[in-house]
This record gives sequence, C-alpha cells and structure tokens, in this order.
Amino acid sequence: MYIIILIILSTLIIDFSINVFANFLNLKNMKKTVPKEFTGIYNHDQYKKSQKYLKAYTKFGVISSIFDIILFLGFWFLKGFPFLDNLVRAWNFGNISTGILYIGILVLLKTIICLPLVIYSTFIIEQKFGFNKTTPFLFAVDLIKSFVISGILGVIFLGGILCFFEYAGNQAWLMCWLGSTIFFFAVQYIVPNWILPIFNKFTPLENSDLRNSIIKYAKSINFSLDNIFVMDGSKRSTKSNAFFVGFGKNKRIVLFDTLIKKHTIGELVAILAHEMGHFKKKHILKRLVIGIFQMGLIFFLMSLFISYQGLFDAFFMEQKSIYAGLIFFSIIYSSIDFFISIIMKIISRKDEYEADKFAVQTIENKKDIINALKKLSAHNLSNLFPHDFYVFLNYSHPSILDRIKTIRTF
Repeated sequence: MYIIILIILSTLIIDFSINVFANFLNLKNMKKTVPKEFTGIYNHDQYKKSQKYLKAYTKFGVISSIFDIILFLGFWFLKGFPFLDNLVRAWNFGNISTGILYIGILVLLKTIICLPLVIYSTFIIEQKFGFNKTTPFLFAVDLIKSFVISGILGVIFLGGILCFFEYAGNQAWLMCWLGSTIFFFAVQYIVPNWILPIFNKFTPLENSDLRNSIIKYAKSINFSLDNIFVMDGSKRSTKSNAFFVGFGKNKRIVLFDTLIKKHTIGELVAILAHEMGHFKKKHILKRLVIGIFQMGLIFFLMSLFISYQGLFDAFFMEQKSIYAGLIFFSIIYSSIDFFISIIMKIISRKDEYEADKFAVQTIENKKDIINALKKLSAHNLSNLFPHDFYVFLNYSHPSILDRIKTIRTF
C-alpha cells in the first residue's frame, strides 16, 4: 500500500518538476531579435507578441498543472474514490452499469471543475492574442455536442472493456485488445463521415487552380486522392491547419479556410506534399502498428494489476471492482507512459524530417515548403527558439528553424 502511494507521489513530483524546469529553460532560451530566416515574415511587433503568447501559455500551463495535482490529491486523500463507490453501489445496478456510472461521474466531475480553465484559455488568452473567434453560444453548443458524443462512444468502449474483464477470465486482455482494435478502425470511418460534420462545415474544394494543382501533384507520386475539403475553421480561430483523416478510399484532405487565405497555391501543395509523404513513407502505418501493440501491452499489464489488493488499499477502497481497478491502473501507468511518450516523440520528429525530405524531392520548388513553414509559424505565433530539452519532452515536430535548416540541405 505505502509503496504504491510513494510511487504515485514520487511520479507526480518528478513529472511536475521536470516540466517546470523545461518551461524555465524554454523561456530563458528566447532571443530578443528576429532570426534572419524570418526577415520580412515575422516583423518586430509580431515577434514580441509571440514571446508574450509563449509566456502567457507557459504560466497558464504551470498553474493548470498545480491545480490538477491539488485536485487529484485532495480527492484521493479525502477518500473521494471510496465515497463515490459506495454512492454508486447503493443504486443497485449491475456490475457493468455501476462501472460505467462510476467512471462517467469521475470524468464529468473533472470536466466541470476544470471548465473555468478551458474558458480562460479560450476567451482570455486566445482572445487577447487575436486568435479566438468562438462565441459563448458556439462554445456552449460545442461542449454539449462533445459531451453527448463522448458519452455514447465512451459507454460502448468502456462497457465492452468491463464486460471482457468481468466474464472472459484469463483471456480478457486479449479480448480487450481485439475489441479495441476493431473499435479503433470503426471510429476512423465514423469520425470523418459523421462526427466532424457535427462541429464544422466541410465543403468540397471547388474546381480551381488549387484543386487541379493538388490532384496533379497527387497523380505524380501515385497517391490516390479524390476527397479534398475546405473546413470553416475561421468560425472558431484564426489559426491555420491542414490534416488527413480516414484510411484507404475513405481518406480525405481537409484544408482550413484560414490556411487557403494565407498561402499561395505552391505553398499549399508543399504543405500537402509533406502530409502525403507520411503516407508514402508508411509513417501512418508504422504509428498504427505501434499504437496497436502499445494497446495490447496496456491491456496485458492491466490484467496483472487490475485486481491487486495493494492498489485498492492505496486508494482506501473497501471493495475491489474491475471499474475502480481500471482507474487506479491508469494512474499507475502514467509513470510508464511518460517514458513511452518521449520515445514516440523521438520517432515522430524523425518521421517529420523524412516527410519534409519527400516533399522537397517531389515538388517543383523547395522554397514553397520553406515559405509555408515560415508563414504558418508567424500566423500561429510559434516559438522560434524552443530549448532542446523542452523539444525533447514535448515536441512531436522538430523546431521550425531546425526543419528549415535541414530542408536547405536536401
């Protein structure tokens, strides 16, 4: 019992300390002058604004982390877990329903308590720096939609996991692994076709020079592509982005309307060439395989610890249950996930360099991808000088100046 408590507390303290130290180094690494690479892209005022943006979000992140730790420790040591367990058990539902309610209430409580932080981030920080376009009404509607959709998918997924661990015996982790994999692929179809359109309007890119250029490039690298959509991202934020979603014939390119307004056709093709590079270099498949195997590892470890008495004693639980074991295991697993996430980010940064190289080798002018990266960074007020240690911990992409420097060598 006390060993588990010590492990959890030590993990919280070490994780928080490392991240605070990384944030300190990141802020200290800021430079006063705009790098030569960004002359004419990042003016002096905008550069200063990006540094203020970084400082604001760094401070907000540290405060949010402190709040999360206090909230967790308070709920834990005030015996909130057993209190909620006794409350839900008193309703006399079956084991599966009781588990769904228990975890659902925990998630709902956390969402409600942390809602002021989300509101502050959206309507204070993002508003102050000119990004936010979300109205209070749209924010509320999005919140309700997210809650309903997450609830439906969560009940299906969680109900299946609880059923397997309740009735499948020693094969439960294998059944969970298989079921979760099937669920994951189903979601890849459901999300682009049914869920995303609930939040945003997706308009097929009209027959234009941009569409023709994208199709022409896709054909030049033997990339099957029919679905190109424009998303009305501007109704929530001025930030720009583009992404792929779905698999196989169901895959589609989505361009934010804000991205199209700020970039030339050559730059947009270069951005998509990078994304297509991930497919052609099989990065998507690699991440998919790694993710599936990681999911199997999680369920296997979960099967070993989910009924461990010391875990329940550490959280002052009077009765063991599958659903509480899921929660407690996830807390313990966070210490392992810290290291796994670092490894995954290292792999991701390597993949980004490869996708950049693919784009440079297949587009007509490599200056297009450099200019696109510069504009994206300036429009989104990106930090141009992140500290190496901060990048190591947090970045799935290399820093922008490192990417540009590497691209010039291709």
